[in-house]
Amino acid sequence: MNVIIQSTLKTLQKSQVLLDNLSNNQLCDATVSPYYSSIGTHIRHILDFYDCIFSTDAENRIDLTARSRNKDVESDCGCAQDYLNFIIGRLGSIALDINEAVLVVDDLGLGKLEIPYTYGSLLAHANSHTIHHYAIINYIFDSLEIVVNDAEFGYNPTTPKHISAI
Repeated sequence: MNVIIQSTLKTLQKSQVLLDNLSNNQLCDATVSPYYSSIGTHIRHILDFYDCIFSTDAENRIDLTARSRNKDVESDCGCAQDYLNFIIGRLGSIALDINEAVLVVDDLGLGKLEIPYTYGSLLAHANSHTIHHYAIINYIFDSLEIVVNDAEFGYNPTTPKHISAI
C-alpha cells in the first residue's frame, strides 16, 4: 500500500477514537464561539472531502464542492462511524496511481475553477485538510472541557513539539 494512503489512514483512525468516546450530544454541540460549529460538522466535512475523491466524473474531474453533507453524520456517532468506515474501506482497497493526473474542481473564494493535481497531491491535501480540522476540533474540545488523550491530535507532524521545563 502506498505511503500517502497509509498516512491518510493513520490520520483518519483518530476520528474513530473520537467517535468511540463522544456522546451524540457532544458530537453536535455547536455552542462554542466564534463559529458555532460542532465536532460533528467538522467530522462530516472531513469525510465528505474524501468521498468526493471517489467520485471522478467522465472527464476525470473531482469536484470538491459537490459534497453530500449528510446531517445525520453531524449528530449521530453511529452514523458518523459508518461513514468513516466506508471512507477507510475505500481508501484501503483503492488502487490509485499517485502520479496520475486529475482535474480538481474547487472554489477558492472567486468561484469554481479547475486545478491540475495528481492523485498523490490530492490525497496529501486531504490529509493536511483533515489535520487542520482536527486542530479546530481540539479548540472545541478545550471549550467543552472534553479531554483527548492524544498529544498529537490536531498537530501537523512537522509542528515543533513543545518542550516542558523540568
